Amino acid sequence: MNDRKPGLFRNRLSMAGAGLAILGAINLAFILVADLTAERPRPYMGIFYLILPVVIVLGLLLIPIGMLLERRRRRKAASAEIPPYPRIDFNNPQHRKLAALTVVATVVILFCSGIGTYKAYELTDSVTFCGQTCHTPMHPEFTAYQVSPHARVKCTECHVGSGAASYAKSKFSGVHRAYATFLNNFPRPILAPVQSLRPATETCEQCHWPEKYHGDQLKEFNHFSYDEQNTARQTRMLIHTGGGAPDSGVNSGIHWHMNIANDISYIATDERRQSIAWVRLKDASGNVTEYKAQDSDFKPEDIARATVRKMDCMDCHNRSAHSFLPPDRAVDEALAAGRLDASLPYIKQQAVEAVAKSYSSVDEARSSIAKTVDDYYKSNYADRYAAKQDSIKSAISEIQNIYEKNFFPLMKVDWQTYSDNIGHYYTQGCFRCHDGQHISSDGKVIRKDCTICHSVLDQKEGSAPIMARNGTAFQHPIDLGDLTAVNCTDCHTGRGVGQ
Repeated sequence: MNDRKPGLFRNRLSMAGAGLAILGAINLAFILVADLTAERPRPYMGIFYLILPVVIVLGLLLIPIGMLLERRRRRKAASAEIPPYPRIDFNNPQHRKLAALTVVATVVILFCSGIGTYKAYELTDSVTFCGQTCHTPMHPEFTAYQVSPHARVKCTECHVGSGAASYAKSKFSGVHRAYATFLNNFPRPILAPVQSLRPATETCEQCHWPEKYHGDQLKEFNHFSYDEQNTARQTRMLIHTGGGAPDSGVNSGIHWHMNIANDISYIATDERRQSIAWVRLKDASGNVTEYKAQDSDFKPEDIARATVRKMDCMDCHNRSAHSFLPPDRAVDEALAAGRLDASLPYIKQQAVEAVAKSYSSVDEARSSIAKTVDDYYKSNYADRYAAKQDSIKSAISEIQNIYEKNFFPLMKVDWQTYSDNIGHYYTQGCFRCHDGQHISSDGKVIRKDCTICHSVLDQKEGSAPIMARNGTAFQHPIDLGDLTAVNCTDCHTGRGVGQ
């Protein structure tokens, strides 16, 4: 009769742990093979690389924990028969076999777990993870990113610093976001991380070398009127990009603001840095000038209590990868690119009005846009409607596409959600400081002068040229007198004329 007791492994907890580890390893191997043989990346498959290694490690930990608990139980039942510590004797063939099996199993499972852990790290560092795994919260940002000039730059290169400390910090921060996503308890819209953005010296300037920016750039602006002919209006400008390093060119232009030859700091009175009450300039000679907004009650003694920010790229290029276009700009771009047929009467007007309406969902928007545009041409231009069916269908598709790329009703996001500080057409942008109202104690003014940043080469409406004032100043379609007395945002809301 064999009265030998079963090994310590023979307990429910250890056996469950072994089963869990083996099951996790098998599933991880299956997922890895499926991923390697897939024709294109599958964003949701990456979640398993996060879960399965945890399952495997948990299973491996349960094995020794179960054995220790089983040994403690047996020792309490018969303490005299069981020594305080386990005996391992490699002269015993059974011990050798068990040790060999344990080593082989551990190596195999840890190898699979290591692959899974690396794939999990690779996944969390990928654009797919940032933009598609947590689909709903990041859908607007990911959509805008895909059509931005930075679409080939990984999210982590801007949003996560280099080194293990930055990576760990970002992942610990991500745990809270994942928790909020799981509970569907995240803000709508997602708040822009204005206060926690990494310095431009660690992000923008890794690719855009400030010392090498100088000179002017030619830029062509195409707008279309709201008349029946969708009359094209073109303005060609020299943008005085300039630079901040005297040895790389003339120290002037827009990039004069870069902190190479000049040091600019400011104080904003709101979290989004749109209302700037105080500006300090320290020039290359060390001269310091402080400007205060005349319409602000900001006092000199408030400076000590306020947060003084040193100006960098992000103060202007704040939406460089996540920009949502206003309706009229998006439609202008589609017309200029030929994606909308400019020969369709009032297509600019109809497209902007259809996109700018308030919808509760994307499906409702698609349906309403299709019906509104189709009904308009059927009712008002029956002959054109019959002759240009393909153009009208193509226009409807493009207008729907404009909506889906720039409007996200589920997340309450559109072009009005986040201020874009480049330019001054739809938001204050440059005019946050260059408003003619920031004045120093000795009477110096931060000028509101169009020619500081750009000069008009030529303008035309349709095929007719328009003479620019003084050869450099912009000629507005409507005579507004002194353009420095008004702001673009006084009229241009993005919704169209009079909206």
